[in-house]
Amino acid sequence: MGWQLRRGLLNPQSDLRPGSPWWRALNEGLLRDTAEARAFAFGYAGEPSGPGVTAHLDFIRWPTARNWYRAHNVSIVGGYLANEHLAVGERRVERFFINVVLLRVLFAHALVAAPRLALGWLAPLGRPAGDPRVGMTGIFLSLSRVLPDRYPLGDDVDTYVAVEHGFGHMLDIGVIQPRLGHLYAWSAEELALPGLMALLDGQTPTYAWDVAEADTWQFEPSPLARAARRIVPAPTVRR
Repeated sequence: MGWQLRRGLLNPQSDLRPGSPWWRALNEGLLRDTAEARAFAFGYAGEPSGPGVTAHLDFIRWPTARNWYRAHNVSIVGGYLANEHLAVGERRVERFFINVVLLRVLFAHALVAAPRLALGWLAPLGRPAGDPRVGMTGIFLSLSRVLPDRYPLGDDVDTYVAVEHGFGHMLDIGVIQPRLGHLYAWSAEELALPGLMALLDGQTPTYAWDVAEADTWQFEPSPLARAARRIVPAPTVRR
């Protein structure tokens, strides 16, 4: 959230530096789901207005790491699906990293709930590494070392991808990319949001993205990413 605020993503449209309608809508949906679930948990009458509220109620009643991720990601993926028309209006770099954020939050959930899918034979490391109460999750999701603290950005994705040659590149290209199809399929089932599958075409994330630009997602793995692919090979159908 600090990174979003520093970039001005949440600034109102009336601000001298207008923010992003898409980022505002995504955050508002998450906040609304959590606030509504909290109200029900404290005795307010009524029925949940959507699956995100129900998932957050499940977490309140059974506060496990898996339920936290499920609640968070039902709201986030639901927000992606409901607001793609706003994402289309973003510049190319923003749309690229919006897809990166999605695949990383799905992967972070899988670390806890489907560690064999996420890490193969290193599955025992998944749950402690992905626990939302520890700092590693912030590293998985952080783009602050890649994207500058300004909004909007331009259209030259390559400039920003070139900066991501450390842990982020290893994670995205070495670990997540080879298992994208499995990850999206598992997440669609786990979250009960089948529309998620429409946001991936083969190995190409396609949220607010033209599949004709698939070559943007064809990266040359760094030595570290190649090593990660050997150490943690793509999964079979088993989870």
